[in-house]
Amino acid sequence: MKKSEAGPNESPRVGVLAIQGDYDAHAQALREAGAEPVLIRKPEQLAEIDGLIIPGGESTTFLKSLERDGFLGALREFVQTKPTFGTCAGCILLATEVTHPPQTSLGALNVAVERNAYGRQIDSSIHTAATALPGSPLEMVYIRAPRIVKTGEGVKVLAERDGFPVLVEQGHILAATFHPELSQDRRVHRRFVDLVRARLTRP
Repeated sequence: MKKSEAGPNESPRVGVLAIQGDYDAHAQALREAGAEPVLIRKPEQLAEIDGLIIPGGESTTFLKSLERDGFLGALREFVQTKPTFGTCAGCILLATEVTHPPQTSLGALNVAVERNAYGRQIDSSIHTAATALPGSPLEMVYIRAPRIVKTGEGVKVLAERDGFPVLVEQGHILAATFHPELSQDRRVHRRFVDLVRARLTRP
């Protein structure tokens, strides 16, 4: 199986877990951010990419699909060392602690996450707020969003809502409780693509 061999001046190959969620919107955002998107549906495809996005959706449904297909173990190994970006349900799956109710996770991001903290889908909303990213305030689309209630060692908070982190970074992991793929602003995806590039250029 051919592994990804993107050089520092080439477009990195970034996978989007295509089990549920708006993975096509993430793929388009990655193209606009300078990466080559790859839709990931089988665990063996993980060897062919430089980074991975775990999109939104329903986290328990994600887990059932991953466990049924034997995907969960391969994914857990991938996220320990390779750049991974989780949005909404993806953020829940990356967390080390999940509540409301508790569930299995990948345990790669040192945060505690409360599921469905902002209400049902009918309570979805769009907010604009300042972030640590360069430029103007960022539009953030929330759909049945989780809440990061605690951050641990090594976690950098890049944006907040009502005093709670909504965009965080820890080493090679990026996570958002909102849906940046549903906005026209590509700064969050560019941040992740830059993270992937940085890992590729390390000696």
